[in-house]
Amino acid sequence: MRGGTRIAVVGAGLIGRRHAEAVQAATGVQLACIVDPAPAAQQYAAKLDVDCVPDIAALVDRGGVDGVILSTPNTMHADGALACIGTGLPVLIEKPLTTDLESARMVVSAAEAAAIPIATGHHRRHNPLVARAKSLVDEGALGQMVSVHGTTWFMKPPEYFDVDWRRRKGAGPIYLNLIHDIDLLQYFCGPIDSVHAAESNNVRGHEVEETAVILLRFESGLLGTVNVCDCAVAPWSWELTARENPAYPATGEDCYWIGGTHGSLSLPNLTLWTNPGKRSWWEPISGTRMPFGFMDSLILQAEQFGRVVRREEQPIVSGRDGLAALAVIEAVKSSSTIGETRRVER
Repeated sequence: MRGGTRIAVVGAGLIGRRHAEAVQAATGVQLACIVDPAPAAQQYAAKLDVDCVPDIAALVDRGGVDGVILSTPNTMHADGALACIGTGLPVLIEKPLTTDLESARMVVSAAEAAAIPIATGHHRRHNPLVARAKSLVDEGALGQMVSVHGTTWFMKPPEYFDVDWRRRKGAGPIYLNLIHDIDLLQYFCGPIDSVHAAESNNVRGHEVEETAVILLRFESGLLGTVNVCDCAVAPWSWELTARENPAYPATGEDCYWIGGTHGSLSLPNLTLWTNPGKRSWWEPISGTRMPFGFMDSLILQAEQFGRVVRREEQPIVSGRDGLAALAVIEAVKSSSTIGETRRVER
């Protein structure tokens, strides 16, 4: 096993396995072990040639770990994160940070009080195309941002829901998928002040929603909309357009559009649309595909987390960033329940 900061991955489900393989592919870190009580996890760990222990207590007893990537089911995030913080282990918590604001605040407060670094697993921010898009926004290429829209449509097949927790409250596409989009939209456009949302589960009938449509009002006055659906066969989602994960077919479409007074940006193809001359709908408009590099965001995130564990850098996506995204999601869920506009709690 090569040297590097020793990272344990807690939870060997779909995303946990991707994290484990990203750590093994990354530089400056090494996969110390898998933490999961399931027999399948033991088999998976043996395949990766690392130990497998049943829980965080056993991980602490084992020793030989510098940091933890927590990729358990959402409802276990708070307890797992607090256990890591309590033993002095820096932790990268897969999104959502937790399933409710109260426990998320507890996690962030505990980490800050103990001076233990925590990060949130919004891996898209590690993507070079996101960094390039952010620089265009910050440089003023769009002028004043006035409108934004995001689409997150895809089809989760029936077998996806064979895992019981995915059918339960807190495991729908708002918490599991839309929260990534909310994190990026706030990264590009600033804090969201209020939301008005509606949701539906009329196809599968599970506890969790399948479709949600949300109106966003940002603190800057910018308005936006987001539409998320996990029961539509469609090419418009980050997963199917950004080419981050080879498990998803790449469609070449866009899923975000940011409009400004001097230009608009479509993502993830990173096309900047402008009028070469006078700004007018009667004038020619051109699209420039901006260059960016292709690198695996999970590998980049693992490498950056290693630097965080070594106290060389602050997290690109902090615990407070994860809390900010969760606050919007909580407001979305509340709004869809009561049918009224909800302010985002800070």
